[in-house]
Amino acid sequence: MEISGIISAIVIGIVIGVLGRLVVPGRQRIGILLTIVVGIVAALLGSAIAAGLDVADTKGVDWVEWLIQIGLAAVGVAALDRSRVRR
Repeated sequence: MEISGIISAIVIGIVIGVLGRLVVPGRQRIGILLTIVVGIVAALLGSAIAAGLDVADTKGVDWVEWLIQIGLAAVGVAALDRSRVRR
């Protein structure tokens, strides 16, 4: 992976993490760094799932891929928030 690929993964991860955090109702007790990490992981997993479903490369904006990524980020943010509450 080239440096431009790493930088774009981080930027996309930030966007996906923030959007995933906005989808989860209520206040989340996780920091911005964890949100970014969740976003990066969700972006990578979402791209793999979209490729497996053959919806990753479409003409125009890949809305299905974005929805998968945002959904995964929301699940990740909610899971981390729940694990933080128990401590």
